[in-house]
Amino acid sequence: MNIPKLKKIKTTKNYHGIPLEDDYSWVDQPDILEVLNDSKKLNTEVKDYIEANNKITENYFADVKTFQKNLFDEIKGKIKLDDTGLKFKDKRYFYWAKTEAKGNYGKRIRQLIDGSKPEEVFFDGDLEKKKYGSEYFGVGTVSASHCDNFIAYSLDLKGSEYYTIYLRDLRTGKNEKDIIENTSGSVTWALDSKSFFYSKLDQYHRPRQIFKHVIGTSSDQDQLIFEEKDETFTCGIGITSDEKYFIIGTSDHITTEEYFFSTDSKEINPTLFQKRKNDVRYSIDSWHGYFYVHTNEEARDYKVLRCKDNQIDKLEVFIPAKKETVISGFEFLDDYIIRSEKSDAIPKLYIRNIKTNKEEEIKISDEAIGVPGVSLMQKDTNTKKIRIGWESMATPGRVYEYDIVTKEKKLVKETEIPSGHDPRKYVVERIKAKSHDGRMIPISLVRLKDTKQDGKSKVLLYAYGAYKHSVSPSFSASRFCLVDRGITFAIAHVRGGGDVSDAWHTEGKKKFKKNTFLDYIACANHLIEQRYTYKGGICFYGGSAGGLTGGAVANMAPDLFFGMLLLVPFVDTLTTMLNEKLPLTPGEWEMWGNPIKSKEYFKYISSYSPYNNLEKKDYPPMLITTSLFDNRVLYSEPVKYIAKLRDLKTDNNDQLLKCKMEAAGHGGMSGRDNAITELAEEYSFILKSAKILK
Repeated sequence: MNIPKLKKIKTTKNYHGIPLEDDYSWVDQPDILEVLNDSKKLNTEVKDYIEANNKITENYFADVKTFQKNLFDEIKGKIKLDDTGLKFKDKRYFYWAKTEAKGNYGKRIRQLIDGSKPEEVFFDGDLEKKKYGSEYFGVGTVSASHCDNFIAYSLDLKGSEYYTIYLRDLRTGKNEKDIIENTSGSVTWALDSKSFFYSKLDQYHRPRQIFKHVIGTSSDQDQLIFEEKDETFTCGIGITSDEKYFIIGTSDHITTEEYFFSTDSKEINPTLFQKRKNDVRYSIDSWHGYFYVHTNEEARDYKVLRCKDNQIDKLEVFIPAKKETVISGFEFLDDYIIRSEKSDAIPKLYIRNIKTNKEEEIKISDEAIGVPGVSLMQKDTNTKKIRIGWESMATPGRVYEYDIVTKEKKLVKETEIPSGHDPRKYVVERIKAKSHDGRMIPISLVRLKDTKQDGKSKVLLYAYGAYKHSVSPSFSASRFCLVDRGITFAIAHVRGGGDVSDAWHTEGKKKFKKNTFLDYIACANHLIEQRYTYKGGICFYGGSAGGLTGGAVANMAPDLFFGMLLLVPFVDTLTTMLNEKLPLTPGEWEMWGNPIKSKEYFKYISSYSPYNNLEKKDYPPMLITTSLFDNRVLYSEPVKYIAKLRDLKTDNNDQLLKCKMEAAGHGGMSGRDNAITELAEEYSFILKSAKILK
């Protein structure tokens, strides 16, 4: 195999008196953000290198193309292609969504509640994609006005998350002249349906301004109603549950500040609810004359306070904090509050009677490990009925219509697996691994019931471990392409994520970031010790910040793995954190530390950043993916990583780079079939590396 070489230009930069050498820093071209909008600005040598690597990857998969096609058909066979969502009863219309076998992007449908007119498709994703003629078709939002006469929708046609907002009159089916470019994609309508609010992206792709747009006017005339001055904060706007107030929220990863103004305000003068305090997060909602405040102030796993909306300085405890229990958000009905909480990475749902203040848990399933869900059925909150759902790693999702008073539940929708699925064939388990500091790390797994626990099976061990993101033990039909072939699918609920508590998050960020990687290695070793697998019988699977986890453990314990998938991986962590002009960097310093200002963080990030810690040793087979248009993890990171890895590695394994040159985003290409194609390729890499080609 003719492995391409990327030229080396050694550069040395000094930070805090410490030299930082990099043979490939030239790949981080000064105008790299412009490549997100115009791929022609990509350095030609980098372009040639990427194309050569894409050819190598294509050649690697040449002998499994038929197998990939079979996997594609197998995955697609597990999806009900013609599927209709449940209807939401708005004021005048039912609204719902639908997918069809022949399409990739789905339809948005509505019908007058009185049935006086037939149902109408008011947004057809496949027709819209054809209309705009783009390879990539990312829908940010499709939002109907309160009067039901308009929709504002936003599209990203490259994958770089620059959304353009369009306006359509549903009475004529034609678009208005209102077009707003370079937005974050969200739209919040004014109650009179004559205007809407949106956030604008700045030159560094950060939403730090909120504007009001009046229908029929030029976007040049839009009114700026809020501007965030701190470059580490970004902002957005929403509306309260009772539609009494608009809420402007501005935040970095650990601190928030919110403002409110009445939805019937003639002049917009947002009122500050509570001044920002470092490491205090809060959000407000309004219901029945009260503000409800979800906050972590003096309650790291959150509590709920409330106050009368005209006495915001007189807060009282409504739902107190609980140790090692994350108090989550809520939904409102006239007489009830539905809320959720989570402990030990297991979520639960509760119903609270507003009049009596009594609360009880909603028990949906007898399964110990799974994911409950709740949603409202209608706009009118004078009801005792809601929708509740359940799924587990073995059981497809079910949605019930639930009567809060009688406790009766009626099955109204069940995820159908056309090719068949029997949950009784599988075992779902929750086990725990002891990490280096004694912390017990949860592992959720699903496997064939008749698989012997004899230390001979292979395990796919997924992890993320950042931004307080929780990885739910939910159902995925496609995973059974692996599980049915004898591979155990496991999730390592490592620190850095939000699976257990706030402490779980803080113990895996900044100066404690290495806990994330050590937790993962502890989980892998525990699975080996408990004879679920063997040393070298594990495949790493993770993306973005999860790809950082994979890159770090590849340096620390490469002999654990028979393969690794690093999807859009954050592997050049130090370089990115040193570049304050990149879209996400300033806001990320609260996650990783600021190596520009702090020598301590410079040294600490240097000690684990995957790119900086590659060395002469054997590495396992890898599939590394990226996209030219990904603004979250720039293509330069995987490109530099694969070049340096090949310079140093001592093995003969295949480490592959696949960079999408066509329009694609952080989550890959758009459209159902494209998503299945990418997944089939990933699975074929896993199964080829595992030598399971059947």
